[in-house]
Amino acid sequence: MSLLWQARFFTTVNHLRDLPNTQVPEIAFAGRSNAGKSTAINILCNQKRLAFASKTPGRTQHINYFSIGGAHVGQHRKDPTKVDEITALLVDLPGYGYAEVPGEAKNHWNELLGTYIQQREQLAALVLIMDARRPFTELDVQMLEWFAPTGKPVHCLLTKADKLNRNESTNALRQARTVLQSYADEEGQAFPFSVQLFSALKRVGLDEANDRILDLLGLSDSSAAVDDGDQ
Repeated sequence: MSLLWQARFFTTVNHLRDLPNTQVPEIAFAGRSNAGKSTAINILCNQKRLAFASKTPGRTQHINYFSIGGAHVGQHRKDPTKVDEITALLVDLPGYGYAEVPGEAKNHWNELLGTYIQQREQLAALVLIMDARRPFTELDVQMLEWFAPTGKPVHCLLTKADKLNRNESTNALRQARTVLQSYADEEGQAFPFSVQLFSALKRVGLDEANDRILDLLGLSDSSAAVDDGDQ
């Protein structure tokens, strides 16, 4: 059983001043609206409604935190989360890419996102979720360029890979690697960016993504000895 299965809702943040005063590692999930971010989070955490996708694109403009550790597994549990026992936090960032979002809200959204991913010391890595059929849109590239100067890892999930045939999947992965390898620091060293194919529907790449996320958080999946009776 993966440690990610312990995830449960922790808090929602709409202003930088309200970011939790925790010191455990965080990994953030970012992606264009409709790229499958909520679905990816839910299947990785083996829960159906941990992360929510708004029916109105662009409406969800908050940062949602899910805790690992500090509570029994299972969203139906009402016991409080023991903050001092949390081992890591999963961070669901607002989906981006819809023109319907009002200008003032969009500016607030961009400031919240940009400042969080560039300055949050506890942020260990970014998981960038992109539709395998339409990767590296202008906004995906903007997210990469916001985050790259931190020198922290990015792991890209090319979702909906089940929509591609074998040749298309191979090409999508190769092209994504080419784009990521084009990013380098001032000394010419490549940034720690990685990519994989992913499909929630067909469960493609699920184990690979799980292992990579736990590794980026500094957690070992072998320690995920959760009693089934706690579910």
